[in-house]
Amino acid sequence: MIDKKRLHGLFSHHYSEMIHLARTLLYDDSEAEDVVQDIFVRLMEGNILPTDDKARAYLLTAVRNSCINRIRQKTLAEKVRELYSQDTASDWQQIEQRMSTIEAVCDYAETHLEEPHLTIFRLRFQEDLMLKDIASRLDMNLKTVYKYLSQSIKSIQEQFRL
Repeated sequence: MIDKKRLHGLFSHHYSEMIHLARTLLYDDSEAEDVVQDIFVRLMEGNILPTDDKARAYLLTAVRNSCINRIRQKTLAEKVRELYSQDTASDWQQIEQRMSTIEAVCDYAETHLEEPHLTIFRLRFQEDLMLKDIASRLDMNLKTVYKYLSQSIKSIQEQFRL
């Protein structure tokens, strides 16, 4: 069983030096306190205390190593967050750009295409019907539907240079 009186003595004697080192390395008071607290928790759970002549060196080394581990973990987490945010930002920009283009195409179609071009365009791209289904729904020849849709697409491509 661990000597709680001795552990308390180590805490009282070395805490200020340990917390100072942790704050110096981490630049964060709450993280520094967590590091020092974790070291004493591990000492208590490990049931082994360093000898008096090596206690200072042991405790300061433990603080340094714990701080280095936290910095590594934080650095890796920050790198992952940065890469993730860059990927998603560029993805969102592409998506927003495509959505903007689609909206512009739809607006152009609504204002510039005449019947039956507009109806065929809507059925094909808004309702996702196949050309043969459009032809049967509008009671038109398949080649006529294809011709009207081709003319509509050509007009849109010329307008937007797609």
